[in-house]
Amino acid sequence: MKYTIYTREEKISLVREYMSRGGMKSRFCREKGLNAKSFDNWIKKFGNPDADINNLILVISDMHIPYHHRDAFEFLDGLKDKYDFTRIINIGDEVDNHGISFHDSDPDLLSAGDELKASQDACKELQKIFPEMDLVHSNHGSLSYRRGKAGGIPRHFLRDYNDVLMVGEGWKWHDEIILESGATSIIFRHQFSANVLKAAEQMGMSCVQGHFHSRFEIAYTSSPLALNWGMTVGCLIDADALAFEYNKLQTKRPIVGVGMIENGIPRLLPMLLDANGRWTRVLP
Repeated sequence: MKYTIYTREEKISLVREYMSRGGMKSRFCREKGLNAKSFDNWIKKFGNPDADINNLILVISDMHIPYHHRDAFEFLDGLKDKYDFTRIINIGDEVDNHGISFHDSDPDLLSAGDELKASQDACKELQKIFPEMDLVHSNHGSLSYRRGKAGGIPRHFLRDYNDVLMVGEGWKWHDEIILESGATSIIFRHQFSANVLKAAEQMGMSCVQGHFHSRFEIAYTSSPLALNWGMTVGCLIDADALAFEYNKLQTKRPIVGVGMIENGIPRLLPMLLDANGRWTRVLP
C-alpha cells in the first residue's frame, strides 16, 4: 500500500480548506485520499490554523530576480530544512523588472522579454522550495501594473502576477499583511521609512519592511499599552550585478540575509559571504 507523506504546511492547508468548505468530513477525506483517523488528529493539532501558521515565519525581501545572489536559493532551502517554517512572507521586489522600469534601462542588461523569461525560470525554482508564499506589492515587483496604469490601461486588461511569473496559486500577493504571532500584532509592508522604529510607534504595532538593502536591523519601542518592534530585513541580491551599478560608489553596502519571527519575537538571519562573495554555507 502506498502512503503519502504530508508536510506540516500541507496538513495546515488541508485543514484550512476543510474548515472553509464545511460539509461531511468523510466525504472530504475520500476526495483528498486522506486517512480519516489521521485527519482527525490534524484537526486537533491545527484546529486554529491561522494562529498556528504564524508561529514561525520566514521573511524574505528584495531578491530582485533574475539579479538575485547565486546562492540565495540554496541558502533558503537550507533554512527551510533547519527551521521548518510555518509561513513564508516575501515583502516585495521579488523580481527586478529592470527592462520595464520608469528609469533608463542599461543597454548591457537583458531586454525586457529576456529578463522576464529568466525571472520565470528562477521563480519556478523558488516555487519548488516554497510552493506557498504570501507576497507584498512593491515598487519593482509591481511594475507591470504600475506601467499599465501610467499608460492608461485598465487593470482588467493585464495578466495577474501568477500568470506573468508562471507560478501556481500558492503564491498570493497583498497590499500589506497584518497578523498575530504570539502576543504580537505585526504589519508587513514593502516600505515604511528608513526609520522603521518610528513607523512602529506611529502604527501602534510591530512593523516589518524591506526595500532598504543596506539596513538589517531590529529596534524595540515601549508604551504603556505594548512592547513593539520594527525590523528591516536586508536583501538577497547579487551586489555585483550590473542592475545595481548605481550602488557601486555608496559607502553603505547591501546586507544579504532574511528575517524570522518566532511566536512574535523577531530575529535576523544573515547569509554569511566569503571574500569572493559566495555563501560560506554556514546556516545562522
